[in-house]
Amino acid sequence: NPGCGVHIVASIFSNSQQKLNCMHSLFCVLRGGYDDAFMAQLEGNLNPFFQAMCRAQTLQFPHKRSSMVSLDSIRRDPRWRDPNLHEVISMLSHPMDPVKSNAAAYLQHLCYESDRIKQEVRQLNGVPILVELLDHPKPEVHRKACGALRNISYGKDHNNKVAIKNCDGIQALVRLMRKSSSIEVKELVTGTLWNLSSHEPLKMMVINNGLQTLTDEIIIPHSGGRRDSANPSKLLSAEWTTVFKNTSGCLRNVSSDGAEARQRLRECEGLVDALLHALQSAVVNKDTDNKSVENCVCILRNLSYHVHKEIPGAERFQEPHGNHLMRTVGHQKKKNETDCFGGKRPKGWKNGLMDRKYGTLDLPKRTEQMKGLELLYQPEVLRLYLSLLTCSHNHNTLEAAAGALQNLAAGHWAWSSYIRATVRKEKGLPILVELLRSDVDKVVRAVAIALRNLAMDRRNKDLIGNYALRDLVGNLPCGQQHPAKNLDGETVVSILNTIHEIITDSPENARALIQGHALQKLVAINKSSQAAKENKAASHVLQTIWSYKDLRTALTKAGWNKSHFKPATTGVTKKSKSGKQGSDDITLPLMDKNQGQQIITCILSKMLLNHHLNEQSLL
Repeated sequence: NPGCGVHIVASIFSNSQQKLNCMHSLFCVLRGGYDDAFMAQLEGNLNPFFQAMCRAQTLQFPHKRSSMVSLDSIRRDPRWRDPNLHEVISMLSHPMDPVKSNAAAYLQHLCYESDRIKQEVRQLNGVPILVELLDHPKPEVHRKACGALRNISYGKDHNNKVAIKNCDGIQALVRLMRKSSSIEVKELVTGTLWNLSSHEPLKMMVINNGLQTLTDEIIIPHSGGRRDSANPSKLLSAEWTTVFKNTSGCLRNVSSDGAEARQRLRECEGLVDALLHALQSAVVNKDTDNKSVENCVCILRNLSYHVHKEIPGAERFQEPHGNHLMRTVGHQKKKNETDCFGGKRPKGWKNGLMDRKYGTLDLPKRTEQMKGLELLYQPEVLRLYLSLLTCSHNHNTLEAAAGALQNLAAGHWAWSSYIRATVRKEKGLPILVELLRSDVDKVVRAVAIALRNLAMDRRNKDLIGNYALRDLVGNLPCGQQHPAKNLDGETVVSILNTIHEIITDSPENARALIQGHALQKLVAINKSSQAAKENKAASHVLQTIWSYKDLRTALTKAGWNKSHFKPATTGVTKKSKSGKQGSDDITLPLMDKNQGQQIITCILSKMLLNHHLNEQSLL
């Protein structure tokens, strides 16, 4: 930009000759675009060395009357130096807009991957000035100020994020989002908000000030949720843009903040519909491994957490306590009909006895199209999650899709019964069982808990007992010798809890567990595991097996006795590798602290350095 503080831009170059050449070129551009009165004003604002430099450049033009001054002689001038941070921050308040712009650009450069500089900028009160510049009418000024704030807000030092919040930076960023039509500015704003949203105390502030704007300005239009103008009956495909990735990452963060945050997102007009459409578009176009898809499914996973307790009027759908019929209900099955695994019905389903006992479950009839938060728990949404579990290779997406299933299948309410039956009907059980063979700890854990919740349906319990026990047992450690996967302790506990659910009220499944040589592992975990949670979970399984008196004769013949099935008291609590607390039957909100790739782009023609940073998190 002609007329800017050239020493700011030039000092980004590591070589002094490069700096001088940069200033030389810039002054040539400057002299060609401004009159002598402006040049006099500019020279008056530079320190003595740069005044000399400015005068030296005038000698290069044909209409001037002297020869060029040597750049080497200027480089040797003792007055040469880079501006210090205090000087750069003071230039943010300079009366000339180009100086403000380049001072902000230089701060953006200085703050790149430098926690020390970010801290100093905060201590020198540079943050309030940058936030104030977000409302500047000149695009170049507010764009560079936003770029600097994006770099300052990135990182583990949450004091920088709080400093931006304290001077109403979140409100200023949202205002800039509304008024700017520049996609680059929107990327910078959403990137900054993504960074800010990683700090727990700021999440509700982001929701209160920016949720509907982010939904209307970014999520809905970029998700493809709007109609094609050429064909109104057709919805557009999602656009996996940087601004959509930033925005979905921000909403992914804030959706982990608790019940109030979840409810605000569920009730945000158009948000759930747009997220589901984006996922549908990803499945149709076989583009399920990108970061935006991961963000969308993580948001939906979070919003499905405790949905059976938190949606308005949820009490109307709650099952009465002790209503075993609703808890174990399944669809009627014709004689000799194959199950979802391709086999015949398992033992215990003779003469249609259990079919008649558990009855038929029909979905409630709808009088109008579902929208908004109601879409979260409709059985149709399961097809999306099952499709993602089938075709995605992104481990975070797989974990989140399985987590959404476990959330929806949790609890004792009518819709969870529909969900459990629909997963079976859509042949989702084999998909989940296949994922038990994954080498990724968090995927195995999420799938195991999903199977546990699904096993609350009696028909599912029998199928899972027949087809999943081998893989569940195969993931268990054997005493001190862990399997090749070396699964986290919380994952082992989840597997044990799933096994316990499968054999509860099912001696057939308990017998199958014994025949699958699981007792050796269970007894070893109960007696020798150093983790108290593992001891306890294994003990529950063993005690349930021993409670079936019809199995004791076979157990005694195999060399087992009552002492093998007693709880052990030797376990010592040990913190798991994941550091996350366990959950009995639902997914807890998670926070992914992974940081996105950092990119530096140098545009020499404008003598500006742009840096684009991300900070990501998921629930």
